[in-house]
Amino acid sequence: FGSSHDPRVLGSSPASGSLEACFSLSHSLCLWLVLAIAMVRFYMEKGTHKGLYKSIQKTLKFFQTFALLEVRIVPTSVIVAGVQVSSRIFMVWLITHSIKPIQNEESVVLFLVAWTVTEITRYSFYTFSLLDHLPYFIKWARYNFFIILYPVGVVGELLTIYAALPYVKKTGMFSIRLPNKYNVSFDYYYFLLITMASYIPLFPQLYFHMLRQRRKVLHGEVMVEKDD
Repeated sequence: FGSSHDPRVLGSSPASGSLEACFSLSHSLCLWLVLAIAMVRFYMEKGTHKGLYKSIQKTLKFFQTFALLEVRIVPTSVIVAGVQVSSRIFMVWLITHSIKPIQNEESVVLFLVAWTVTEITRYSFYTFSLLDHLPYFIKWARYNFFIILYPVGVVGELLTIYAALPYVKKTGMFSIRLPNKYNVSFDYYYFLLITMASYIPLFPQLYFHMLRQRRKVLHGEVMVEKDD
């Protein structure tokens, strides 16, 4: 899922944001820039998306797992950030890492591009806000790019999970069958179906939340100016 957009960070300054948080956010920005450059370089050299995931998977796994440490650092809802990070870790480790036959699917490129552009924009926004020097373009990008990137990322994730279903059903991976000494069963195939279905109620809620935050930040300031 995409990230939330919290206008409270606009009021941040070096005094209100710790040096530790600023360093962590700028570090994350650099990491995602490195990933973006690696993706562009691969495509320019190979001319195809096949093999892209394999070439950047170690970097992606590190970056996305590292994001767990930042759930309480980024100036946004812990719950929303937690949902975003956990869903991405699920996609990275339990889908694309574990099911190698789907790594060359075009849908993988969809969510990789959406994630990368989103994170570069998001961390640029947070970093410059903490430095109290936020360029308008970054602010505009933060509250407009998600309109396209968020649905693209979700579609990429869903199509990737869908592509994994035949392999999961055939191999029975991560499933627990009865009988066993714990008398517990678990079917990863049906778990993935439930996961896909969960996007139906969750996506609109998060997406419209982000649209509301966009109106508060981009249009709310105009309203204040008119009141003056």
